[in-house]
Amino acid sequence: MDVTISEDKPVLSVIMPVHHGERFISHALASVADQVPLSERKTVEVLVIEMADDSPSLEIARTFSDRMRLRVIVRPDLRMWHAKTNLGVLEATADHVCWLHQDDFWLPGRFNAVRKWIAEAPGAALHIAPSCFVDAKGASLGPWHCPFDASGPVPREKFLRHLLVQNFVAAPAPVFRKDAWLACGGLDETLWYTADWDIWLKLAGQGEAYFHEQTSTAFRVHGSSLTVSGSRDVDDFTSQLRIVLERHIAALSENARKTIGPLAETSVRINAALARAGMGDMSQLPGSLRAMISLGPLGLSKLLRDSRLVERVGARVRAKLRGSM
Repeated sequence: MDVTISEDKPVLSVIMPVHHGERFISHALASVADQVPLSERKTVEVLVIEMADDSPSLEIARTFSDRMRLRVIVRPDLRMWHAKTNLGVLEATADHVCWLHQDDFWLPGRFNAVRKWIAEAPGAALHIAPSCFVDAKGASLGPWHCPFDASGPVPREKFLRHLLVQNFVAAPAPVFRKDAWLACGGLDETLWYTADWDIWLKLAGQGEAYFHEQTSTAFRVHGSSLTVSGSRDVDDFTSQLRIVLERHIAALSENARKTIGPLAETSVRINAALARAGMGDMSQLPGSLRAMISLGPLGLSKLLRDSRLVERVGARVRAKLRGSM
């Protein structure tokens, strides 16, 4: 599949859904602007979507209008991040799109890496890559790896076998084709927490998924992030994990379901227990530990590989010790 190019058409559209983003949005936008020379600024389009025109976040965003190809969209009717993101993708003018939440940012070399990815596999529905955890001040908390060994295309069955155990894809890292996104319906706006996990699984059904080894984004861990504050309704949080799992596990072969099903169910149980622990309720942790042990050495090894549990928990523990939570 060829990439459609015109003189004014951007190479990449970056979607930024914003809600009370004044604390971090300047860093996020600067991380993009700093990588695109003014002579090439038409190559990257940034769409910022917010509810209120008088938002402090938009005041900050508009100060970047002379440094980037910026479009601000004000929609009072769109409160949730996934609704804003769906609109942003619909409005995007590039063939390839990514999103960047207000609290995450690009690392040096991100734009050049993305251009290389697109050139290598322009028809891939989804490009994924590792990321890194950072604290509220932007200091590293450790890597966030994907469970693949080398750059290249990932067969759909293999991709699903890993991703159904746990969403190991950091939100700022992927790049996807707009047409693939639209074809699979975009983000499910009924899923306030697991919509990103769901969309990566849906995109894998639209074409090739391609893994790249280079880390080029940072995922910020802080007390007001969705991954921290959103998981406080643990029953709803758990329900959303199960919805995505049940929606997509049927795409695996019968033999694969027998292997992956117990790993995925254990992962859901662990995530729910960790969410409760984050609220001070440690009662579910012993049962989760027993469930992990019951998988046996091989099953436990696969669970740890695909869930990135050590990396995820370790980053949050370090963030808490630093006062970032």
